[in-house]
Amino acid sequence: MSPAEDGIRMPDYMYQLESRLSPEQWAGLVRIQELAAAAEMNLYLVGGAVRDMISGMPIRDLDFTLEGNPARIIRELEKGGAEIIEEDEGLRSAELMLSGDVEASISAAREDYYPRPGAKMEIRFSTIMEDLRRRDFSVNAIAISLNTNSRGLILDPTNGLADLERREIRALSIRSFTNHPLRLLRAPRYAARMDFKMDVRTADWFKLALERELQQTISTEDAGRELRQSAREEKPVAVLKAWEAHGLMEVLHPQLAKRHPDYEAIQRVVRVRDDMVSAGFRPRLFAPAVLAIVGRLKDRERSAVLSRMALRPVEVTAVENLESEATKVAKFLASPKTSSVPDAYDFLEKTPLDLQAYVLAESTNGKAVSQIKNYLNKWKPLRQGLPGVAIELEALGMEHGQKFDKVVEDFFRAQLMGRARKPEDHAKILRKLAGIKEAPKKIEEKKKPERAKTKGVASPSMESTTAPESAKAKMAAPVGTSSAPKGKAQEKSAASVQKKDKPSPGKKKKPGKK
Repeated sequence: MSPAEDGIRMPDYMYQLESRLSPEQWAGLVRIQELAAAAEMNLYLVGGAVRDMISGMPIRDLDFTLEGNPARIIRELEKGGAEIIEEDEGLRSAELMLSGDVEASISAAREDYYPRPGAKMEIRFSTIMEDLRRRDFSVNAIAISLNTNSRGLILDPTNGLADLERREIRALSIRSFTNHPLRLLRAPRYAARMDFKMDVRTADWFKLALERELQQTISTEDAGRELRQSAREEKPVAVLKAWEAHGLMEVLHPQLAKRHPDYEAIQRVVRVRDDMVSAGFRPRLFAPAVLAIVGRLKDRERSAVLSRMALRPVEVTAVENLESEATKVAKFLASPKTSSVPDAYDFLEKTPLDLQAYVLAESTNGKAVSQIKNYLNKWKPLRQGLPGVAIELEALGMEHGQKFDKVVEDFFRAQLMGRARKPEDHAKILRKLAGIKEAPKKIEEKKKPERAKTKGVASPSMESTTAPESAKAKMAAPVGTSSAPKGKAQEKSAASVQKKDKPSPGKKKKPGKK
């Protein structure tokens, strides 16, 4: 019986995925999905993205696996503007930077095998299930189908979902660390990132591998890649301290093990990154984090560590020039050239976030720090609210065009100067900027006078129409009575007549003269 027939509601992993990815990441996933469908190849999202989605961690990059050769898809992505960071034609894999600074990797499904014990590992291209079984840890051996007939289906041949629930890192083979010593760095990194622990057997295999000093066989390039990954972690301090606790820092670099990373500087960068995320930004603070890690090393030692990290030339340049460039930014923000809010905004709009982050973390220039905080928390949110302003301008009857865009921009500049902050002022200011005259107000018609509601008071029209009837009523009515309500004057007159006619008590009325 299927889960649906049994009344069990399966998790909607595609809904979770769409809600957790950034718009740029989701657009990249959809594009690769379209290309795979056109090439008639099965596509799966695998590894870290699935693990982080299910465990609630931020999804940093997208890993795709194809049952087939991804070369054609990689070329199509490159034509669309993706940057190929690294490509291995032998393994049929590539690391890319998609539009919107989305990091992704695409690889063919493969199987690792050893012809005989002690022989060099060989590969053969295979199915997704074999690809998942060859991976390092069970939490990384989970996939989500992105194919039309099975979209959203979870694949978990090694029971990694249960390990995520138990919060454990479990190796998939007793030879996991023997065949791949690099996993001695990865296991503590994953455990520190997710606040997991190794399961009992994995911990025993890990300890045995360290006793055999298998960490000394990790290549310089692989160790550098792991250090590079640590700079991108949400908790870099926890990762580095975990490596130090297991005596693995020397694998990264002997001088780094001797002088130790600058943990206080790393924490400052992490706090700034968290503040930026809270303000709605997605900073990639790789350069500030790397510089904080190697901050206690001498210049020559620092260069040696950077060379081991297998960084791209642009990344090396960003790390080496970070301090000097950040100093220039702080100095310019404190100068008269950025004394006005629009000038400061224009400058910071062109300044990379990693430079702004480094100034916030390390600069003692109070004015520069204040300018950046205003940009992140006040000025940039105003810019993000302009789509709503455009809708208001449309409602006033203005058509899209150059003048329309200029009015929206002028409105934003007015907001930077402290005007047009209240929603009730938007229409008035937009009309003024666009030259739209306010519609003339309609002249209200004079209301007819209402009938008097006071007792005994009648309107003039009532008096003219009822005069004959009231005269007749007075003639027919006995003295002292009235068929209609009296006014105050009438009441007073009647009362005086009655008082005059009424004899006073104790006195007899004298007969009048005939």
